Amino acid sequence: MTSETLPSNWQDLVAAKRHECEHKIPREWLLSAEHLALAQGSPCLLEIDLPRRCGLLSEVELDLTENYTASQLLVKLASGQSSSLAVTMAFCKRAAVAQQVISCLTETFFPQALERAEYLDDYLQREGKPVGPLHGLPISIKDSFCVEGVQSTIGYVELLKDEPATANSALVKVLLDLGAVLYVKTNIPQTMMTADSENNIFGRTLNPHKTTLTAGGSSGGEGALVAFRGSVLGVGTDIAGSIRIPALCCGLYGFKPTIDRIPFGGQVSGAVKGIPGLVPAAGPLAHSISDLKLLMSSVIANGQAWKYDSAAVGVPWQTVPSDINANESLTIGVLAEDENFPLHPPVKRALDRAVQALTRAGHRIVRLGNDYEAQSLAYVSRLAFQYFIYGPRKDLIAASGEPVVASVGKAAAPMFSGPFPAQQDLGPFDTIKVLYEARQRINDAWRQTWVDQKLDVVLAPGAQSTAVAHDTYGWPSYTVIWNVLDYPACIIPFGKASKELDPEPMTTFSDTQPDYHPDEVNGAPCAIQVITPRFQDEKCLWAADIIDRALAIYGKE
Repeated sequence: MTSETLPSNWQDLVAAKRHECEHKIPREWLLSAEHLALAQGSPCLLEIDLPRRCGLLSEVELDLTENYTASQLLVKLASGQSSSLAVTMAFCKRAAVAQQVISCLTETFFPQALERAEYLDDYLQREGKPVGPLHGLPISIKDSFCVEGVQSTIGYVELLKDEPATANSALVKVLLDLGAVLYVKTNIPQTMMTADSENNIFGRTLNPHKTTLTAGGSSGGEGALVAFRGSVLGVGTDIAGSIRIPALCCGLYGFKPTIDRIPFGGQVSGAVKGIPGLVPAAGPLAHSISDLKLLMSSVIANGQAWKYDSAAVGVPWQTVPSDINANESLTIGVLAEDENFPLHPPVKRALDRAVQALTRAGHRIVRLGNDYEAQSLAYVSRLAFQYFIYGPRKDLIAASGEPVVASVGKAAAPMFSGPFPAQQDLGPFDTIKVLYEARQRINDAWRQTWVDQKLDVVLAPGAQSTAVAHDTYGWPSYTVIWNVLDYPACIIPFGKASKELDPEPMTTFSDTQPDYHPDEVNGAPCAIQVITPRFQDEKCLWAADIIDRALAIYGKE
């Protein structure tokens, strides 16, 4: 669509885009009115088994999408037991079903994906070897990643006026060189700065565990799609919890690496670049820690990521962390609850049960205090918030005339907990200087804690709450702290909210933080978070694997 043929108002732009997207789903993959009504009347979508009941996937396709990790599928693909065409077709179909009931996608390019799968099958047959470690595996990616010939609108109507991308993002190039098949891009919130993945173009992403609850954000489409098993391995980005929040809301494993370990360049963000502040990281969402490791180790491999992105760190992936003996117990620091962000009962119960299980497994537990301002979640949250709001911003919302969505209009903030670290009447240079010095104090305080307590990892809640009602998630204090520190952090699903075990409602006494409503969140996934210092990504996933296994053995209710 050329600029001469663009509609004149934002509603028409959206209508044209939605028409385009709807017609990219093959008619034979469309759900019947009966099955759409069934989905709309059943908030717990995963329980009704819609992919099987709708009859659009064969038994083989259901098996491929439901019963394997990405690592297991790669074994089948490399050996020729399954063709990439068959696996890609299965996930394309399941993603199409997911889109019709939870609005988790932005762009689809199914024909191109199936064509690439055929090419990879021919290559394997002809050469007798796979293209790379991700040969034939369908991988979903967040809308902000650029794919040649496909738009990246990141939820802004104004960006519908832009032409499709003319080049691939750095990570897209890496994934293709490793043999992956890309087939969909996933939904995000308007501005990509809230925990509710809703925008005026693609609508609101729903949580397949319970559609009345948020799927999280900003990588909410990824979380919902992977939870629905319309993807076995997805890639999101995280600047305040945008991988980890969808992971915990949707009952998945999610990993935020150290900045620039995964190539990040060539994405669309809408932000003004070059201003000192918090920087996002790209990372995986999956159904197992082994698949988180798979994405990280494949992309980083022998330290060649810098060849795709000048900012990427050229450090090879270590198979086993060098500073831990696998037979030794871990020393685990447990993050203290912040009184400004009190934990909801299911979250507190899950964390307490995890500590008990890890103690029974023989690990050493150290309770961490928050006596110093530089280590308090409230202070770090206020610093992060000030980083997000200072400096110039492109107003892409006003440019088109579209309205703000509810979560953006609500503008959750941690400022009820205290003042800005930098006075608001300072000039830009002085603001940058004060924020930098405050961030250094935070880093030094945490460094000293790791050294003094001889910690291997920190165990923390993934959030104050589980997934909550739409537009009520609030400020992400328990995730953004690790962005400020640039620490790798892994979400592990553990337990579920229960109105029987935690029957009493809880009020947070904050207009911007969610209250606990037992009936509302009953059955929602709970999660814990595992954290290590900067650039100890391998150790983080290695320790998370140990902790996950211990919870499976000792953490049963």
